[in-house]
Amino acid sequence: MEWVYTDPSQNFIGHGFLAVDFFFCLSGFVIGYAYDDRIGKMGLRHFFISRIIRLHPLVIAGSILGLLAFLFDPFGGHPELYSTGKVILTFLCSIFLIPFPTIADRAFNLFSFNAPAWSLFWEYVANIAYALVLYRIARSYLFLLTILSGLAVCFVAYQSGNLLGGWSGPTFWDGCARVSYSFLAGLLIYRSNWIIQNKLGFMGMAALLLLAFLMPISQWNWLSEPLVVLFYFPLLIALGAGTTPSPRLKALSRFSGKISYPLYMTHYAALWMFGNYYTSHKPDGMQLTLIIVAGVMALTVAAYLVMVIYDIPVRRYLSANRAGRV
Repeated sequence: MEWVYTDPSQNFIGHGFLAVDFFFCLSGFVIGYAYDDRIGKMGLRHFFISRIIRLHPLVIAGSILGLLAFLFDPFGGHPELYSTGKVILTFLCSIFLIPFPTIADRAFNLFSFNAPAWSLFWEYVANIAYALVLYRIARSYLFLLTILSGLAVCFVAYQSGNLLGGWSGPTFWDGCARVSYSFLAGLLIYRSNWIIQNKLGFMGMAALLLLAFLMPISQWNWLSEPLVVLFYFPLLIALGAGTTPSPRLKALSRFSGKISYPLYMTHYAALWMFGNYYTSHKPDGMQLTLIIVAGVMALTVAAYLVMVIYDIPVRRYLSANRAGRV
């Protein structure tokens, strides 16, 4: 939709980028839930290996797909403008999650061949901070850090006019503020047991979350976006932890959870090809609608295939290999 509506005020889902902040908050809760009571026993080395096995295979897959799309996009792009050495260096930086915003044809993304990896970079930083500091500190200090990072989010929103940054070189530190508050807030919710029991279920929670993304773009983004991030998303995490999906929707819940990360890390290559196609061919009306609907479905199927053929087997192999060495 950002390709179709270059004017954000015309985009019906113009605040879709706030999904990253929700993800960071959810991640803080999940990490606390999964590791608070066992990271001391498992040790830092095993914690970091576990996180790398869980996250990094798809970082590599997304980088490879992004490189192929950059080199062989049938609808546009100018790979000939960049030296072989620069392309190789950019690819290596993408694989190892080293920010390198240097490709103009990719809008100077931190990771030119897989832009969504910018949030994974900050997720890694948050995980390192958790393992070294956050899991040890008292809840009162965690609360104080959350407040301070919340002020940083407000400063970023006021200075930039929104919370869209973090993905590019010039907005690099905006990402630090966004992950700091949301990850800490999610962890604080878990530690404080701020869970609100309810019967909203999967569809109710999905509807409430969607409202944040459908929020209109306005001159008040510098205020409305921090309010959503600081208060609404933590509320949704507390509500989500206190509800149970109906038996009919449990399968959908499980599938959504499993496919979300593979889809996130593999869709970017196709988005750039779609963007180049859209700007060069300018489809409209029913044709554009069919392309977008079919594209979303195809990306979901492709992500599923990457998950079952590559990601799950690789993670299973690495986990078994690690277990055999212990």
